[in-house]
Amino acid sequence: MGLTPHNAANLGDIAETILLPGDPLRAKFIAENFLENAVEYNTVRGMYGYTGYYKGKRISVQGTGMGGPSMGIYSYELIHFYGVKNLIRIGSAGALNSNLKIHDIVIGMAACTDSNYGSQYNLPGTFAPIASFELVKKAYDIALEKGITPVVGNIFSSDVFYNDGGLDALKSWSKMNVLAVEMEAAALYMNAARAGVNALCMLTISDLPFEGVATTAMERQTAFTKMMEIALELA
Repeated sequence: MGLTPHNAANLGDIAETILLPGDPLRAKFIAENFLENAVEYNTVRGMYGYTGYYKGKRISVQGTGMGGPSMGIYSYELIHFYGVKNLIRIGSAGALNSNLKIHDIVIGMAACTDSNYGSQYNLPGTFAPIASFELVKKAYDIALEKGITPVVGNIFSSDVFYNDGGLDALKSWSKMNVLAVEMEAAALYMNAARAGVNALCMLTISDLPFEGVATTAMERQTAFTKMMEIALELA
């Protein structure tokens, strides 16, 4: 039995740097295709977790599920129970900026949200969840070295996938030059800020909501390899 109800890992099983795809099958794909000597440390609730080596550096990868509450649970436990210092979300997102295309890579410098997640901190104002500058800069530089030009800026972490307001709700964020919509980064950034550790969200554009264009589930699981490679280099 592990240290928490959601993770079977024991202390020391998880590296200080971890990649966090929402889809646990993406975690499995990374472990099988990029990590050497990968050891599976978690299968609880189907959130596969693995630790192995990438170019000699020890790194872990684990699924987090969908939404801020799920990310909040897993990232909190990884930080406070397992000593993880660098948490890198690698996810899919819908483009809100008309210049973004399918498979473009976005680095979330900050994460707007409609979530009430931050209320737990009892702050006398509104907290702005941001990424670790160190990880942002390093990810951007690594991408350029690989011939990839990521787009860096603000993203939107939504609590709702099927919004009753439809696309009009997303258009409001688009007007504020928010690049893309996903569901987990804000919770991750807040947990990391509170604990004083590093966090980053990198996204691959998987769909264009305003154009009705989307990738398949299999593409989201296995085809976002450029983003995966950039994230692995951050270890």
